[in-house]
Amino acid sequence: MSAAGSVYERGLSGGSAEPFGYGLCIIFLGLFIAVPLWRMKITTLGDLFRIRYSRSVERLAVLLLVPTSVFWAAAQVRAFGQVLSAASGFDPSLTVTVGAAVVIAYTIFGGLLADAWTDLVQGIALIAGLAVLFVVILRDVGTAGLAAVDPAKLQLFDTTARSPLGLVEDWAIPVVGSLVAAELVARVIAARSPQVARNATLAGGAMYLMIGMIPVTLGLLGLGLVPGLAEPEQVLPTIALQYLPTVLYVVFAGALVSAILSTVDSALLVAGSLVSHNLMVPLMPGITERGKVRIARAAVAVFGVLAYVLAMRAERVYHLVEESSAFGSAGIVTVVLFGMFTRLGGPAAATASLVAGVATWILGAHIFALPYPYLTSLLAAVAAYVATAILARATAPVRVTATAG
Repeated sequence: MSAAGSVYERGLSGGSAEPFGYGLCIIFLGLFIAVPLWRMKITTLGDLFRIRYSRSVERLAVLLLVPTSVFWAAAQVRAFGQVLSAASGFDPSLTVTVGAAVVIAYTIFGGLLADAWTDLVQGIALIAGLAVLFVVILRDVGTAGLAAVDPAKLQLFDTTARSPLGLVEDWAIPVVGSLVAAELVARVIAARSPQVARNATLAGGAMYLMIGMIPVTLGLLGLGLVPGLAEPEQVLPTIALQYLPTVLYVVFAGALVSAILSTVDSALLVAGSLVSHNLMVPLMPGITERGKVRIARAAVAVFGVLAYVLAMRAERVYHLVEESSAFGSAGIVTVVLFGMFTRLGGPAAATASLVAGVATWILGAHIFALPYPYLTSLLAAVAAYVATAILARATAPVRVTATAG
């Protein structure tokens, strides 16, 4: 939904985040991070911050990780509403509300194993639905339709609209910002073995890029097929409604809804597990397993409502997707990578980096409107970590031992 709508508006450069940036992000995770992360034997990403740094760093990191999952869930809730709106003709605000209610109820009664199976089944449904639509459209427009696409819309790196640093900013948000996203990490650490963690991630990234090219292509063709859409994010279901027979359209819409439900399920489960496992349960010694489940379910309900509010207020799914990747992620990825691959820095460095990263993003993106807010926040997070680590090492007391003479 996001990729097709963005490409419909801006051409191929609108797909820098989705699917190209996120596809590369998944592949980089598989190449460099999946195996060492799996071998840490953690339950959630929040555990890494406690094991490597301290309990206080863990709590701060969780407070930054949860909003990213909520933003991601909000993007899916809005997309759900857009699909229902395109199919039914009802106002998007009504369909977003209905979609949110269904998703929250669906997620509260789920679990990680059930989520993994539904991801598999719903993913297959999505791929089948996209493939059917793609074949039907290609048979209708032929190679002539592809050749008729405006060449100006085929520039992946649009240097006329964005400066070189602006292009780096556009790609850094999805690639770096989601490199250690809690939803991805949850899959890696739940894998059966480190080999499965690595190979499945690499295969998933490759499939993400391959399948993601279908909505990109349909977004380009949509300029000629359904021109003048008031809601560009409805380009996929609108094309499907016009070109598919009723039975196939039901299959396609069901595939989109299935994928959205599965994605929201993952995001809300991660947010709920972070809060329950890393924040609430440590404060409640002796709590039963049933009590832990109740806390997680309550957290899912609260975050589902928050996602609904964000979905109603957002202008585009793309904006929510971007915010989910950028909010607090500069500090998170900095602290995780330094913590996993170096011995530099401790709790003070991690705290400084997390605070500097999120504060710089909020100030740069939402208050002062800096031209490159994410790159600025990433630089601030790295600088804060290194400077604090070096200062702490320089001011650490020197331990003197006496030797017998």
